[in-house]
Amino acid sequence: MTASRYLLSLLLLLVSNLTGGVCLAGAADVPGRPAPERVLFIVSSAKVHGASSLPASVSFGEVVHAWDTFHAAGYAVDFVSPDGGGVPILDAYVSDDVEARLKDARIMTGLRNTARPNQIDPSRYRAVYYVGGSNAMYGVPENLALQRIALHVYERNGGVVSAVCHGTAGIVNLTLAGGQNLMTGKRITGFPEQHEDADAAYFREFPFLMGKTVKARGGLFSAIDSEDPYVQVDGRVVTGQNYASARPVAEAVVEVLRKRAAQPPAPVAAKD
Repeated sequence: MTASRYLLSLLLLLVSNLTGGVCLAGAADVPGRPAPERVLFIVSSAKVHGASSLPASVSFGEVVHAWDTFHAAGYAVDFVSPDGGGVPILDAYVSDDVEARLKDARIMTGLRNTARPNQIDPSRYRAVYYVGGSNAMYGVPENLALQRIALHVYERNGGVVSAVCHGTAGIVNLTLAGGQNLMTGKRITGFPEQHEDADAAYFREFPFLMGKTVKARGGLFSAIDSEDPYVQVDGRVVTGQNYASARPVAEAVVEVLRKRAAQPPAPVAAKD
C-alpha cells in the first residue's frame, strides 16, 4: 500500500469514528427539495475466505462504475453490510481505471461507514445492488436480515433486485412470500465456477458453486466464455457475469425503474 493510500485510509477511519460508523446518503438530502429515489448497495464484511487466512475483498470497481451510473440518473446510494462499518478493499481489487476514486469521499465515506442491516429502512429503496468481489461469497447469502431487506424492496416496493459477478451469491437464498425462490424460472448470471482457479486455495473455501446453486434453486443460469460484459434482465431481477458488467447492470436497473415509473397507475375499482 502506498503512503498516500495509507494516509487516506487513516483519514476515512477517523471520519467513520466521528460519525458513529454509519453513513446514509439521506444526510445529504436538501431541505425543501424532493428526496431522491434510492438504491441500496449490499457489500460483504468478510476479510478472509471462509475459515482460512486468505484475504478477501470487495471489488472496488464494481462499486464505482455502478455508483456513477446511479448517481448520473439521479439516484442516491447507501451502503449496508452484515457487520456495518468499514469493508475490506484490497489493492488487488482496485483496478487502474478506478484507483483515483479512492480519494472520492462521496464513495469512500460510504464504504468506511456502511450501515448494519437493522439500521436500514427498506421502504426507502427502489433497488438493491449486490456488489461482487471474492468476499461476496461469505456472510451475505445466509444473512436473514439482508434477505428481508431485499425481499421488502422487491415484493412490497415493486423494486429491483440486482447483482454483479460474485454478488449473485447474495440472492441465491431469497425466498418469496409464496414459498418459491426468487430465481425460479428466471434468467440469471454471475461469475461461473468454470472461470475460477479450481486449484487455488481460495476456491476450496467457497461455501457453494455459483452456477450449480442457481440451477438448484430453479434459476436458468447462463454465462459466456469471455471477460466481456454479460447481463441478464428478467423482469425486476438484473444480474451481471463479471467486473465489466457492473455499469451495464446499473444501466439496466435504471431502465427497468424508468419503464415502471412511466407505466400508468392501475385503475381503482369503483365502490358501490
